[in-house]
Amino acid sequence: MQFVIVTGMSGSGKSSAVNILEDIGYYCIDNMPPELIGKFADICSQSEGKIEKVAFVVDVRSRGLFNKLQDTIDMLKSENINLKILYIDCSSEVLIRRYKETRRKHPLDEASYGDIRKAVEKEKELLVPIKAVCDYYIDTTNTSVAQFRERMNEIFLENEEYMRIDVRSFGFKYGPLPEGDLIFDVRCLPNPFYIQELKEKTGLDSEVSGYVMKFDEAQELLKKFNELVDFLIPLYEKEGKAQLVIAFGCTGGKHRSVTFAEAMAKHLRESNRKIRIAHRDIEKH
Repeated sequence: MQFVIVTGMSGSGKSSAVNILEDIGYYCIDNMPPELIGKFADICSQSEGKIEKVAFVVDVRSRGLFNKLQDTIDMLKSENINLKILYIDCSSEVLIRRYKETRRKHPLDEASYGDIRKAVEKEKELLVPIKAVCDYYIDTTNTSVAQFRERMNEIFLENEEYMRIDVRSFGFKYGPLPEGDLIFDVRCLPNPFYIQELKEKTGLDSEVSGYVMKFDEAQELLKKFNELVDFLIPLYEKEGKAQLVIAFGCTGGKHRSVTFAEAMAKHLRESNRKIRIAHRDIEKH
């Protein structure tokens, strides 16, 4: 059996995630008390029409029972059940706006005396332990419905036995990359933005990447990044990590970060790693 626990912030998109999982063949149960998951696993294994793929939404709506989630995860893994945890996240400001627009009550509304901001921050605190052990992480702050579905399909339709590696670039001026596992800051390098003929180009253009990489310190930095990543990937795989996001950030996310992300992707492909690459802020001004 394949079990997926969908958790994360209220209002971040867990219901949408479940709809997508149902579309691709998962038997889905919303607001499942953690202590009942093990019993449901027994029912599935004994049923004649065996259910092979199950997704549970477990979040703070289960109130005090939510504290039992980590114990349930440990129990399922000890029984060698194929279990993955999907954590859906979103920025506090966007979550607050969504609740105001829908006029729905937050699950922690009463505990926060009707203060939506306090409710959101309290939930973030409660979810820190489970967020730290998740296998997949999706931040929906700036994600469209189509992008969210594509990301879900990438994760759950590909039946890969090795760790998935995503290489991203981003601009610090537009905010951090929440889903990044390894985040490398390349703002220490000369910025092509101040070269008139390169300003409107990106790291995908040879003129820009050539400028960035012509400096000895850039070559040395890339070499050290490659060596570190080569050292870390087997360690992450040994620990059973299902997804690794390697991110490069510069000021605007168009020049240096894109150049380094492309270089890292090339290095990983040469090592026969299957990777995906995306440039979050390359089109922004």
